[in-house]
Amino acid sequence: MSSPTLGQPAPTSPRYGVLPLREVASVSGLDFLRGMIAGRYPAPPIAEISGMRLGRADEGEVEFEGQPSPAFLNPLGTIHGGWTSIMLDTVMACAVHSMLRAGQGYTTAEFKVHFVRPVLPDAGLVRAVGSVIHAGGRLATSEGKLYDARGRLLAHGTETCFVFDVPAAAAA
Repeated sequence: MSSPTLGQPAPTSPRYGVLPLREVASVSGLDFLRGMIAGRYPAPPIAEISGMRLGRADEGEVEFEGQPSPAFLNPLGTIHGGWTSIMLDTVMACAVHSMLRAGQGYTTAEFKVHFVRPVLPDAGLVRAVGSVIHAGGRLATSEGKLYDARGRLLAHGTETCFVFDVPAAAAA
């Protein structure tokens, strides 16, 4: 089953928050991400602050879209690289999340970003695509690409995540 398409309105108004770990780990990563798209689960607060939204989640691949606010302008008048890094870390980590079984969690171990061109204030809706390169028992690697509204590559990156079992007490 494919998830809704980017650029389409979300099924419900977004709500933001953080659920207890036991609730997040009670379903597979893919089911959780699709539940977020459908409005059954809240988007994390970082999504509200950074102006991004999860638009598609499939096994091993996710897409986000976002539009940086003027609050992310740097002294040169371009969007700060931190916003680009937030988008890429999110999309690469969520690609890994989409591969998790119920009862598993993950955390970013490291990521690297290559900035190809600046994100300009008039970039329009920016699209980020993340995909898993390798999903092992304890480590997973992923890659991400960030595009402007015209389809030009703005940045790309790679990420390594630690995958761990959620303790039964937390998952119960």
